[in-house]
Amino acid sequence: MLGDGDIALRPGWVILSCRLVMHEGTANPTLYFNFGAGINELDRISLPPPADAMCHALLRIPLHVHSLVMEPMEEPGTFELSEVTIQEVSSFEAARFLCLNHHVPVGRATEEVLSRSRLEPHRDLKSAESYSAWVKQHDTLTAEDISAIRRHIETLAHKPRISVVTPVYDTLIPHLQEMLHSLAGQLYEDWELCVVDDGSPNPQVRGELEQAAARDARIKPVFRPINGGITAATNDGLSQASGDWIVFLDHDDTLSPSALYMIAVYADAHADAVLMYSDSDAIDNSGRRYNPFFKPDWNYDLLLGMNYLNHLCAYRRTFLDEVGGLPTGFDGSQDYALNLLAAERLQAGQIIHIPFVLYHWRYASYSVSYNRVQRCTDAARRAISEHLQRRKENAHVIANPYRANYHRVERTMTSEPAVSIIIPTRDRVSLLSKCVKGVLDQTHYTNLQINIIDNDSREPETLRYFDEISRNERVRVLPCPGPFNFSRIMNFAVAHTDTEVLLLLNNDIAVFNPDWLSEMVSHITRPGIGAVGAKLIYSNGTIQHAGVVLGIQGVAGHVQKHRGRREAGQNARLILTQEISAVTAACMATRRSVYDEVRGFDDEHLTIAFNDIDYCLKVREKGYRIIWTPFAELYHLESASRGYEDTPEKRARFGEEIQYMQRRWGNQLLYDPYYNPNLTLRSEDCQLAATPRVSPPWRKFSGARTGSEQTPSKQVV
Repeated sequence: MLGDGDIALRPGWVILSCRLVMHEGTANPTLYFNFGAGINELDRISLPPPADAMCHALLRIPLHVHSLVMEPMEEPGTFELSEVTIQEVSSFEAARFLCLNHHVPVGRATEEVLSRSRLEPHRDLKSAESYSAWVKQHDTLTAEDISAIRRHIETLAHKPRISVVTPVYDTLIPHLQEMLHSLAGQLYEDWELCVVDDGSPNPQVRGELEQAAARDARIKPVFRPINGGITAATNDGLSQASGDWIVFLDHDDTLSPSALYMIAVYADAHADAVLMYSDSDAIDNSGRRYNPFFKPDWNYDLLLGMNYLNHLCAYRRTFLDEVGGLPTGFDGSQDYALNLLAAERLQAGQIIHIPFVLYHWRYASYSVSYNRVQRCTDAARRAISEHLQRRKENAHVIANPYRANYHRVERTMTSEPAVSIIIPTRDRVSLLSKCVKGVLDQTHYTNLQINIIDNDSREPETLRYFDEISRNERVRVLPCPGPFNFSRIMNFAVAHTDTEVLLLLNNDIAVFNPDWLSEMVSHITRPGIGAVGAKLIYSNGTIQHAGVVLGIQGVAGHVQKHRGRREAGQNARLILTQEISAVTAACMATRRSVYDEVRGFDDEHLTIAFNDIDYCLKVREKGYRIIWTPFAELYHLESASRGYEDTPEKRARFGEEIQYMQRRWGNQLLYDPYYNPNLTLRSEDCQLAATPRVSPPWRKFSGARTGSEQTPSKQVV
């Protein structure tokens, strides 16, 4: 640990240097910011691997950091860490470091330093202190709220009984009491607790449950004579349930006072719902809430990478009766196995996300999912593997190469369909030649045709290159003269190709992962997929594109930009394949049939910016899904040929394109189903929203303003 745990480190730019000698294992150094309440994955950044045993990293220390915690490697091994220094540097020196050590051009280095400096409040908001302040302001019930909730409950057309099922094994008594207390404090009162003691050796557990049942007839304990495991105990609880809905609650976790009320309200509003899930956070032994998990709406591909649905999960009891309860043989990941069964049997509209924190998960040393991680991970992979087999998917599951406790589903193609790669360009032959060489010589996928679309190149070196590269049977150059109009160029190019699979590629893309195209094609050839995006990396190793979130700064933005290439990111979203609202056309796979169905890119209103966002929205409007994969990685120098919006004419055109997008798509830009209304639209890095864009359902019964759902045009936070 670097720093004094009692005094915050001074914020600003620093250069961290150390000597890291590996004796056994592989170096993969990472750093955590400790804001005074321990560390978590939200504040993890990746460091560059050592060169000649030396590590040098440029860091921006956020506000209120008490210490830095370094992990030299992920797997067990031995190492020697020495010569650790932290040198404070100015913004000028930080930019100079990027130029000298990462070969970033001066202008780009300056821009990145200034941009990353502006991200400093984000780190502050992610601290435990800031989340506590957010909870106090937006997630703490007042007397008026409680009164409004009770009035709202009286108006519900249907008031379901909710059965809470909890397996118990040797729980610490204070934690068991807190769990029971959270149920007793529920504002929605038509519930029952089906609690199963799975042969706890501590007799106090039974005594506590018997006392609770004596106080409240809604508590129905079952005592197993011998330990049968969490799945068996849970299924015993299910057999006792009489409710319309089943909620799963772990023996040492707690529910928010409004949790069961929210289940009842959303069940009343969504008659077809079968599975509902909420946002969650963690709770420590002092009752402090931290590490919020603000989730997207239903996202099947994300579920294959992690069990993001838990917790809180509520199932319609008839569904659980139909599938026979929890699947057996997956202890430690039994809920994951159940959620995968639901993914097979339910339609997307039957799975409802409740974007409120209703569940508080306790980190405890005796928890199955904490103390037996490998066993749980193995069980999860078996569940995913069996799920893929039942769906007859030509795919298999492996460990996620970024974090071994997450998962990656690799999809196997029996053949290589022909791919037309479309690269628009105007001169800048040094960039173009590197891009083309990477596709031809560094890409494993071979059944491809490169189409260079020349938009009025004039430099002799470029024209000579065109003559030379055209001799390659897999490359052709097509002239497309006239003022630069990206949409027109794309439409022209697609019209002059004949393959079903299309790959749009900027001329400033550089290949370093030979499997990038195989990965993208394996997804675009899946039924129902309309476009696929890649993980694009700046030359300094930070992220340029990891998918697009709608509504950021008015239209859309690249989420989690400038984070490290190997960082897990917000709730591991940077390392998991997932469905997303839009991806950049700097590297986008799509299908000709889809392209034709949505009439391609809009070359009238969106000549330069947002044409790819508009395209993706049109694709989703037709019912297709958009996939982003972190396993197709490429370098991106970002619009080096075109330049920046740095003239009055360009800025005016850019403003017009923003206005068109807002007119065309309206409120869709303010609700991204793959983001979360509790996260901001003012920046690209998933900080907390100053004001959530979703109002509690009781708000209209409190006499207060109804909030953001009623005034979406004012909710850019």
